[in-house]
Amino acid sequence: QIPINRPHAPVNDMLRDGMHQTAIHEGLGAYLDNDLGGEPVLAGESDGGYVNIPRPVDGEVVRASPVSFDDHFSQSTLFYKSLTPLEQAHIAASLTFELGKCFEQTIRERELEVLANVDSELCKTVASGLGLPAPKGKPASVTPSPALSQIDPEPGPIAGRKLGIVIDSGADLAGVAKIRKALKAKGAVVHTIAPTGGTVKNSGGEELVERTFATARSIEFDAILVANGVTSGGDIKSVLMLQEAFRHCKTVGGWGDAATALNEMGVVDAESSPAIAKVVNPAYIAEIVKALGLHRVWSRAETVMASAVAPVSQPSRA
Repeated sequence: QIPINRPHAPVNDMLRDGMHQTAIHEGLGAYLDNDLGGEPVLAGESDGGYVNIPRPVDGEVVRASPVSFDDHFSQSTLFYKSLTPLEQAHIAASLTFELGKCFEQTIRERELEVLANVDSELCKTVASGLGLPAPKGKPASVTPSPALSQIDPEPGPIAGRKLGIVIDSGADLAGVAKIRKALKAKGAVVHTIAPTGGTVKNSGGEELVERTFATARSIEFDAILVANGVTSGGDIKSVLMLQEAFRHCKTVGGWGDAATALNEMGVVDAESSPAIAKVVNPAYIAEIVKALGLHRVWSRAETVMASAVAPVSQPSRA
């Protein structure tokens, strides 16, 4: 019933007052049949409803499941094999994370047996992260489909994307205004982030502070830039915000002396950020647009997901 799950065809039934019930029902009766009005009726052919058409049937009719019902793994194998190496690494990290929070080792072992029938390397990677031996399985032989991958090598539209720009009294506000104007024309939104609220004004212009270090978090933005001239970048809250965005593979960059500040905070390097430049010009804005269109800096994924400490092997419990 919530909008994201709701079917295009309205559903009319008499189910009321249950868990997660959000519909506003018409009529007084909560049962069928009733003579209080409002009871649902079957949709006919003219309403686009299902109509049973008689058809001849040859052979034996039995109540049984087809053989394909016993195939529990080939679709999972097809999905995993069709992903890029970065997406596969992300899935392995996610499984390791979730199973790492499961304290019943028997459940971990059973899940590894499931993964062994999906993909052997995936099972080994997760098992290594859990400190458990990887069981053997029988993954299906499939032909990968690139259509299942979510990483598009070509940038898409940026309408609706959000860019955060860190500023303060020394920031290049003229550069901020150029970026805001260019991205607005493409449907993207720019929010300024500063140590405190209010208005920032200098010879380069004037900007209303829309977020502060106390209220802004990385999850709100698709990318974050630091303007040239910012001197407050060392604030612990801003460092946390930028480091989180970096670990989430979002574009983190800036122009002018921002590159030095970012490197000092350990949140960016030249190879992993496409949004580092000396000045704001059309070429730099084009790089920002491209980075937002690609959604993430995927080449950074394996680095930020890697563990600096090798997992310690543990003997399996009998």
